[in-house]
Amino acid sequence: MSVKNYQAYQQNSVQTASPGELTLMLYNGCIKFIKFAQQALETKDIEAKNTNIQKAQNIVRELMITLDPDIPISKEIMPLYDFINQQLIQANTHNDPQALSAALELITDFRDTWKEVVKQARKQQFGTGASV
Repeated sequence: MSVKNYQAYQQNSVQTASPGELTLMLYNGCIKFIKFAQQALETKDIEAKNTNIQKAQNIVRELMITLDPDIPISKEIMPLYDFINQQLIQANTHNDPQALSAALELITDFRDTWKEVVKQARKQQFGTGASV
């Protein structure tokens, strides 16, 4: 698949995704950027570490902004997103791999949980589970 076709595929995937699938894409993107930052930290590529942590922070901020405050569980999720953001700041400003790992672990837990939610919603909507 050429780069142009891949970009068109990705754009189409985003435009046709449900809100739940978009949230899942955000979690996956955040995980990807944290892992890139971990690799950059290991190779002492400070610019790449900074860039990827900032991308992960942008995603966490987007997740925070899109939380519906009228849903009770949002009050429990918001402090966790804030903690993840603080860990990313700690990792970036102090080159702290443990803070990066803590952020990755929490975001991965959110992603795995959300993946199950999307799968269950599809089962209820269509009667069968689909791969996510």
